[in-house]
Amino acid sequence: MKFALYLIGFILAALILPFLIPTGGGGGDPERNLPWQIEVDGQGGSTVFGLQPGRSTLAEVRAALGDDLEVAIIAQPGEIGAVEAYYSQIKLGFVLARMVVTLDVPPETVAAMRERALKAEHMESTTRKITLHPDDLAQLEQAPVKALAVIPTVNLDEDAIIQRFGPPQERLQVSEKRVHLLYPERGLDVVVDGDGKELLQYVAPRDFALLREPLRAADGG
Repeated sequence: MKFALYLIGFILAALILPFLIPTGGGGGDPERNLPWQIEVDGQGGSTVFGLQPGRSTLAEVRAALGDDLEVAIIAQPGEIGAVEAYYSQIKLGFVLARMVVTLDVPPETVAAMRERALKAEHMESTTRKITLHPDDLAQLEQAPVKALAVIPTVNLDEDAIIQRFGPPQERLQVSEKRVHLLYPERGLDVVVDGDGKELLQYVAPRDFALLREPLRAADGG
C-alpha cells in the first residue's frame, strides 16, 4: 500500500490558507495535547493528543478532538485507496493546525466501500476523494487509527523542531529544501520543507516501518 501517497494526497488539498497560532482562550488547556508531548509505554505503543495510534478508534478521535471532521477514501490512480478523516482546523494546545487521521481498514473492505460510495471527485492532480455511504461511515466509528498527520499553520525551521523534539535519531535529506527528521523511538517523522508547510507524522513506535520503509525505498536503500 502506498501509505505515504494517500496521506500526502489529502494534505496537499488542505494547504490553502494559513492561520495564526493563538496565544490563549477557548479550546481547553493551551499547554496540553501539544505536538511534542508524546508518551511511550515501553512496549511499542505511544499516546499523543490523548490518542494511541494503532489502538484508538475513530469514535475515540471524535471524543478527544471533536466532531468537526470529514471522512472519505483518498485514492491514487490504479490504487484502492485509504480511509482518512480530516480536520481543516484544530487546536492542539496553543498550536493551530490541520490534521489527517488515517484509519486501519483492510483493502478488501475499502474496495467494498468504494462499490457503495455516493460520489468521487478529484482533489490535487489525479488524487480522488470518494464520499462514503452513510452505513459505511457508521461502521468506521470502530475502525482503529493507523496514523496521525499534523500540519502546523505556521512555518517551522529545523532548529525550532529540534528545540521542541530534541535531536532526531536519523536525518534524511530528500531534496535541497526537504528533510525528514526521524524519531523511531517515538513513532514520529517530521518533514521540514523550505518551500511549504511542515508535516508531523505519528504512528505507534512498533509501526515505524510504515513511515520509514517508503523513504528507504525511494532512497534505494
